Amino acid sequence: MLDSMAFVIFLVAVALVFDFINGFHDSSNSISTIVSTRVLTPKQAVIWAAFFNFSAAFFIGTAVAHTIGKGIININVIDNLIILSALGGAIAWNLITWYFGLPSSSSHALIGGLIGAGIAKGGIGTLVWSGILKTTAFIVLSPSIGLILGFIFMVLSMNLNRNSNIAKTDKLYRKLQLASSAIYSLGHGMNDAQKTIGIIAIVLYSKGLISSSFNIPYWIIIMCYSVIALGTMFGGWRIVKTMGTKITKLQPIGGFSAEAAAACAIIGSSIAGIPVSTTHTIAGAIVGVGATKRLSAVRWGVAGNIIWAWVLTIPIAAAISATLYLSLQYFIFQ
Repeated sequence: MLDSMAFVIFLVAVALVFDFINGFHDSSNSISTIVSTRVLTPKQAVIWAAFFNFSAAFFIGTAVAHTIGKGIININVIDNLIILSALGGAIAWNLITWYFGLPSSSSHALIGGLIGAGIAKGGIGTLVWSGILKTTAFIVLSPSIGLILGFIFMVLSMNLNRNSNIAKTDKLYRKLQLASSAIYSLGHGMNDAQKTIGIIAIVLYSKGLISSSFNIPYWIIIMCYSVIALGTMFGGWRIVKTMGTKITKLQPIGGFSAEAAAACAIIGSSIAGIPVSTTHTIAGAIVGVGATKRLSAVRWGVAGNIIWAWVLTIPIAAAISATLYLSLQYFIFQ
């Protein structure tokens, strides 16, 4: 059963469910700032973000997909059961954190799922440590880079407008935030859709349906970008409030600075083939913007709860995935 073409189709469908939930869960990252500053209504914001999520398909290659496909666990030990378990662990953790309104990382949930299923099958030796270390390092680096860039962008924006009145500045940055939100959504699509592309490529590679050089057909790329954009349109509203208002209060100048900072970090990582967390990056950027006012402008208790969700994502997703693998293996082969 596990090697049948029907099961391969089923796995691709499950991967697309993850892709949809990724967009649904991370929609808040793309729209929280522009909604909280009231530049766009929630409905306008999700359509705007979804359009640019999809448009990212035409702007970058598949470097991140290759990292997911070959850089987390040894591609030679991957089978359909590992993929199913990894996706199951990632989907479960995404839904748990969505329910509690915690902006966790879909990327790290998927990576944790691959790690857990890989260890359940073949032990620690199945892991590709170079890819894992590069990816997990960005649990710390992506929010840190976002924070630093958010702080810098906000300071520059305030200095450039120090002789302007509040009304003029607000009007200018409401327009600029449309551009920064669009670029951020491009970056989000570039990085996050490629994770599902990588998973589907593994499935097809394991059946010999794509070449040994791991070339990824363009129909997979278009399909995955379309599905993540659809997920974004449905919007994970529970997380919008946490990202847009609970960390710090944002004005259009702050929303622009946070989005521009996060976009720079995410697009740079995508070009380098590093699957970073868009959630971590934009949250760090929002904290950096808030810190330019005063440290007390950041609600550190809320930020602390978010950080705990980040720290727990990989191990919990890995534990769920490993449990799924062992359970499914028992029921299928016993």
